[in-house]
Amino acid sequence: MAGPAATGDAPTLGVGMLGYAFMGKAHANALKKLPYMMYPPVAIPHLAAIAGRNENAVKEAAKRYGFAKAYTDWRQLIDDPAVQVFDNAGPNNLHTEPNIAAAKAGKHVFSEKPLGRNAAECMEMWNAVKSAGVKHQVAFNYRFVPAVRLVKNLIDSGKLGRIYHFRAAYLQEWIADVNFPMVWRLYGDVAGSGALGDLGSHVIDLARYLVGEPKSLMANVQTFIKERKDENGKLQPVTVDDAFQSMLEFENGAAGTIEASRFCLGRKNHNSFEINAEHGSVRFCLEQMNELEVHWRSGDQATQGFTKVLVTESHHPFWSNWWPHGHIIGWEHTFVHEFAHFFDAIVNNKPVQPHAADFEDGYRNAVICDAIIKSAGTRRQVDIEY
Repeated sequence: MAGPAATGDAPTLGVGMLGYAFMGKAHANALKKLPYMMYPPVAIPHLAAIAGRNENAVKEAAKRYGFAKAYTDWRQLIDDPAVQVFDNAGPNNLHTEPNIAAAKAGKHVFSEKPLGRNAAECMEMWNAVKSAGVKHQVAFNYRFVPAVRLVKNLIDSGKLGRIYHFRAAYLQEWIADVNFPMVWRLYGDVAGSGALGDLGSHVIDLARYLVGEPKSLMANVQTFIKERKDENGKLQPVTVDDAFQSMLEFENGAAGTIEASRFCLGRKNHNSFEINAEHGSVRFCLEQMNELEVHWRSGDQATQGFTKVLVTESHHPFWSNWWPHGHIIGWEHTFVHEFAHFFDAIVNNKPVQPHAADFEDGYRNAVICDAIIKSAGTRRQVDIEY
């Protein structure tokens, strides 16, 4: 549902955003950049309202990012008639109720990942958006990295052939310090899980997007630091995982290993994967996100090995809107791509799948996360059942 105002041929969509911290900044940056970079735009986002609990902070965020209104109650934001798109950039425990309320109010819903703290919450949200008939997308933004989309194209074209292995890891170091304080991501009732939902959900999404559905898994989950000090200096129990490792069996016969950890010194945002297939292999790491390493079986035998490809050519995915080849883009541009995709789905009534994740994908992702926790707890192989 587009708003009444329009710029040229592009309708205006009023966006109401919940949250103003890390993800709020990333989303606001993308919304402001989209109209003049993804040109001609499919829609013009109007930053109608922003909501957050702290009145001074949310007013400052509205001023900084350019939102017309600021609310301390997300319900008022959803009730605002200027809002057609609800953008949920809040913490995980503020996904289910606001997303469902927005859908019932007829708002299209764009939600940060993980969609919910468990599969049951995700199923509630998926049912709500289906019943309301609104568009819905989960912010698995790494689908919108040009090099990742190029890999998807190679797979879909059949050039790689049958996939044998998917091997992926998402590694960071940001809580490896034993003196790092408690934050919301370390409380299970708020976050749902730790490295699993925060980082692992991205890896799981890429596994499903690139390779297909896993049918079973075995996993191990660990919490290295059991207690941390809160803002008052009082020790609180850490109720989420610090790291996990899992072996997957895919429905198409491929074998997979995935892991995530926030205890890897030297790793800043090391989201990497390698695919070994019938006709070649590809290797990607987000810390060099404009590059893709490729090896083809048919290459010259005297110079066999991985070749580094700079994914910045005008014919590469998404690049027609950016710079001349070799002039790289960054992490923040993936959000521009995913919002442009979502607005196209709204304005032109297109499906969000297959290149973006919708709430069904968010639910399936959560089922796999739950299976990892179950396998770790029972120390047994678990079948994936949707």
